[in-house]
Amino acid sequence: MEKNSKIYVAGHRGMVGSAILRELVKNGYSNIVTRTHTELDLTNQSKVAKFFETEKPEYVFLAAAKVGGIVANDKNPADFMYENMIMEMNVIHSAWQNGCKKLEFLGSSCIYPRMALQPIKEEYLLTSELEKTNEAYALAKISGLKYCQYLNRQYGTKYISVMPTNLYGPNDNYHPEYSHVLPALIRRFHEAKVNNAPFVTCWGDGSPLREFLYVDDLAEFCVFLMNNYDGEETVNAGTGKEITIKDLSETVAKIVGYTGEIKWDKEKPNGTPRKLLDVSKATSLGWTYKTELEEGIKLAYQDFLTNVLRTER
Repeated sequence: MEKNSKIYVAGHRGMVGSAILRELVKNGYSNIVTRTHTELDLTNQSKVAKFFETEKPEYVFLAAAKVGGIVANDKNPADFMYENMIMEMNVIHSAWQNGCKKLEFLGSSCIYPRMALQPIKEEYLLTSELEKTNEAYALAKISGLKYCQYLNRQYGTKYISVMPTNLYGPNDNYHPEYSHVLPALIRRFHEAKVNNAPFVTCWGDGSPLREFLYVDDLAEFCVFLMNNYDGEETVNAGTGKEITIKDLSETVAKIVGYTGEIKWDKEKPNGTPRKLLDVSKATSLGWTYKTELEEGIKLAYQDFLTNVLRTER
């Protein structure tokens, strides 16, 4: 990308999209196009087509998505599948129709099989069944990355896909019911501290292993890939490190300053038992993450205190 290339960031108000926008601005890219949901509903095919016909972006970061944790995915599978699939198909198709030089599709590590060999290599995609609690979202994301691959094969486009591990950081979703595990823990322990609650109950038994990547590190990688990678195969984005949910909960509690008891509701689902990405491809391309988990959680908690709570008052 040239510094004056026309770049469209889809989903620029979300956690990932806003981080990509910050990274682009930091690196001197000056011709960035954005639209809010009110200005452009990405599920509306005709409006998306008109936007691309008018703006003709040269590069597209497709970070827009309907996202949520176990509860949201399990309760609303039809919504997650439909909205994500139609958004990504509209954007990718219109980008292709209007001569977009390169598009980067942001997926999720949930696309990989529930019981995939660990660490998970990119080629393990579609080798066995998905995790049922987020199957609908995963199927939509798989469709998006496959459509990019098929356009490359049939029409010679340069559309790439990156599959990040669990993300956290500024602009995360801290909804008490529909957020992902790390922001949910930050909110739960903060509220328990403020209310002097004697204990906090977490879902499952604490045994699942998870990997977490600070969103600004992902954004750096996304811009790096747009400039340095043209391969058809998706690329994993992660740290190569994992932590149990039990240890994660204790770490969050320590950072937040909550000193009460942590209990576990074993009637609630654990989700996938282990999900660690193989990041050797990213490493071979010349990229590694920068933000260690404890440092990142401190930054995320500060964002929660200064931005999320302020806007909720």
